[in-house]
Amino acid sequence: MEVPNSKAKLLLAFFFFFFSFKGQFLCLFYALLVNSSQVVASGSVVKSLPGFEGPLPFELETGYVGVGESEDVELFYYFVKSESNPKEDPLVLWLTGGPGCSSFSAFAYEIGPLNFEQNQKDGSFPTLVLNPYSWSKAASIIFVDLPVGTGFSYARSSTAAECSDLQACDQAYQFLRKWLIDHPEFLLNPVYVGGDSYSGITVPVVVQVITNGNEEGIVPFINLNGYILGNAETDPDFESNYRIPFAHGMGLISDELYKSLQRNCQGQYFNVDPSNTKCKQDVQAYQECISGLNTAQILEPACGFASPKPRTLFSKRRFVQEEYIKFVDPDSPLCASSRVTPHFSSIDGYRLSHVWLNDNGVREALHIKKGSIGEWIRCNYGLPYKITIRESFQYHVKLSSKGYRSLVYSGDHDMLFTYLGTQAWIRSLNYSIVDDWRSWAAEGQIAGYTRTYSNGMTFATIKGGGHTAPEYKPLECSSMFRRWISRQPL
Repeated sequence: MEVPNSKAKLLLAFFFFFFSFKGQFLCLFYALLVNSSQVVASGSVVKSLPGFEGPLPFELETGYVGVGESEDVELFYYFVKSESNPKEDPLVLWLTGGPGCSSFSAFAYEIGPLNFEQNQKDGSFPTLVLNPYSWSKAASIIFVDLPVGTGFSYARSSTAAECSDLQACDQAYQFLRKWLIDHPEFLLNPVYVGGDSYSGITVPVVVQVITNGNEEGIVPFINLNGYILGNAETDPDFESNYRIPFAHGMGLISDELYKSLQRNCQGQYFNVDPSNTKCKQDVQAYQECISGLNTAQILEPACGFASPKPRTLFSKRRFVQEEYIKFVDPDSPLCASSRVTPHFSSIDGYRLSHVWLNDNGVREALHIKKGSIGEWIRCNYGLPYKITIRESFQYHVKLSSKGYRSLVYSGDHDMLFTYLGTQAWIRSLNYSIVDDWRSWAAEGQIAGYTRTYSNGMTFATIKGGGHTAPEYKPLECSSMFRRWISRQPL
């Protein structure tokens, strides 16, 4: 195929701008003409999976998309087509946090179509069951292992294996463009970018990069409508200071200690001036009070493997000091009897994912390239990854002026990224309230509280939710998502 000459390129570009949305397929044609040799996207349909009885009752595709220089990075994805109306339903690009946690966490433990069977016999092969609260009931979802080295994504060279926040965000954009070129039937669908935890840093940047590409006329045009963030990190220095008021509000520290902390620390509880001995002593007393808690979900036991130390579970940037976290034997009766997560056991669920995804039969079913990676790890913290974005608040400021819709939700029992800290940075955007603080319900019961702002941002708490909320409250989160994505009030 010959590459179009300059005049042809200009003509096609003119038609692109002239026809706007109606010219989507023309844009696709142009992209294929100019960039066909650069597009590397391969997907395979998955009809059945080991551990699941019978054929899959939903459409699943897995595959790789080459990104980066010389496409030396192969990003792996799980794509679940909407179980409702895929021709019109939104398309969600989902990025799991960490950085370094596989998108399989979201696929199997949070918002995807499958869960591990709760009651597994010791030593038996893991079995899978349908998740009745999957977000794929209302949207098509692409779960991407990002950054490189996460899950089944891999690099062809040591240089390509190195990544930073900004590189990962650019690669997410490259991935989406190439995936859409390979799946043109979704070019007109509304697109949202979503993620949780550390993805609160990267998702707003990805949205900005997509916006820039659209404004520069890069094809294909992506029909970006907004973004979704759950239990999200935004500005760690700012948000960490809200753990103290959260602890007081939850009855974890005394009134006297809280007043002393306020008086001696003046709202800056971490990164304390070394000369401020009174504040340091008060923070020490606070840490001792919370030392036995699972800070990801304060109602759950701290059960070792199910609740890895915060520095290990998320990243080295966290302010929770690991020496203050004590863990219960995961095989203790207390851990075994936990009922906060009704649809699966956190401990067994995490363990089972390692067993299941390191099985050769499973890898073959998922079309994993042989020799691409060794052991699958749910959260890989040994990545050569550079943190180059300190906070994402500035991106929310920019995006608020673009007219995008956004849903920001918090499990109200998450102490890592508290709903108080999230509320505070949203409030500092200084947009007027269009739907004031009120409860919202699921199945006739209060599921949380919500508020909506004039910049199109909806904030919602999930009553009893932890980090991350859908893992603990799947029904409530599914109800929230389905209403919001269909533009209905919570």
